[in-house]
Amino acid sequence: MAEKTTTELTSKDFASDQMVRWCPGCGDYAILKAMQNAMPILGRKKEDCVFIAGIGCSSRFPYYMDTYGFHTIHGRGPAIATGLKMANPELSVWQITGDGDGLSIGGNHFVHLMRRNIDLNIILFNNEIYGLTKGQYSPTSSQGLKTKSSPQGSIEVPFNPGELAMGAKSTFFARVPDTSPKLMTDIFVKAENHRGTSLVEILQNCVIFNDKVFGDITGKEVKDDAQIWLEHGQPMVFGKEKDKGIRLNGLKLEVVNLGESGITEADLLVHDAMDPDPTLHMMLVRMERPNFPVAMGVIRQVKTSTYNDRIMDQIKETAATSKYDSVDDLLNSGDTWTIN
Repeated sequence: MAEKTTTELTSKDFASDQMVRWCPGCGDYAILKAMQNAMPILGRKKEDCVFIAGIGCSSRFPYYMDTYGFHTIHGRGPAIATGLKMANPELSVWQITGDGDGLSIGGNHFVHLMRRNIDLNIILFNNEIYGLTKGQYSPTSSQGLKTKSSPQGSIEVPFNPGELAMGAKSTFFARVPDTSPKLMTDIFVKAENHRGTSLVEILQNCVIFNDKVFGDITGKEVKDDAQIWLEHGQPMVFGKEKDKGIRLNGLKLEVVNLGESGITEADLLVHDAMDPDPTLHMMLVRMERPNFPVAMGVIRQVKTSTYNDRIMDQIKETAATSKYDSVDDLLNSGDTWTIN
């Protein structure tokens, strides 16, 4: 692990001098501020932090962080982030992506990054639309959504990023709305402290092309009943009065009211984010309105070996048994000749 800075930094130290060019009211502003607040908590030097982005509104992010950064091509952020982390494992690497950049043209890179479990962080801005290119439907857009590229309504079944992550062997998955900046900061810190690939899905509002897409989840009048914040080791309770919960009924989850039919917190599921078996985590990420509250917080956090660890073990094993001490020794071995 790289040394932590001895100079006390603040969120302002991580704000660049670039003018932030997002639409007024965009949820990206809250995400940026939450990240800038998380950086001092992590205590890393600015020169040890790198933000990698592809193409899209979210991909402006590296310009606004006073750290190192790289604006790559569409969907290829994972490849650059992987190479960077493998070349310098001491860096804190963050890949910033959107539902179009990450799950459409970058979908193949996304799933392989997850399964390899490389020690870096993915922040997925999910607004269920292509914003930068002016409002086409994306891989997460709901069926029936009318856009410039689906004027009669999208006929495609959308991706659920959480389902995709579980299927790709994710070791860390969290979800948070852009309306909860303090909780976003907390989750960013937890993501960085996790050894392995951390995926954070942010339900982000696009005020221009998909406004209030998550209104039935994040609206002030509904959020208490529409969201359930999961904490490891705690029963799954939600509701404005904390009078509702989630329990397992056979092979399915169900919402129950505490106090009815003698139901108490002892009947509810207790969240185990660290269970290696992803079965329950998959069930949690699939909960949708209006039948269920949407699961928020850290849903999965499992300790296992990382791609970085396995590569280094392989290198050490090869070095210990190799008859060559250097590449020069290898190149000069066997039959060689000199051209004059």
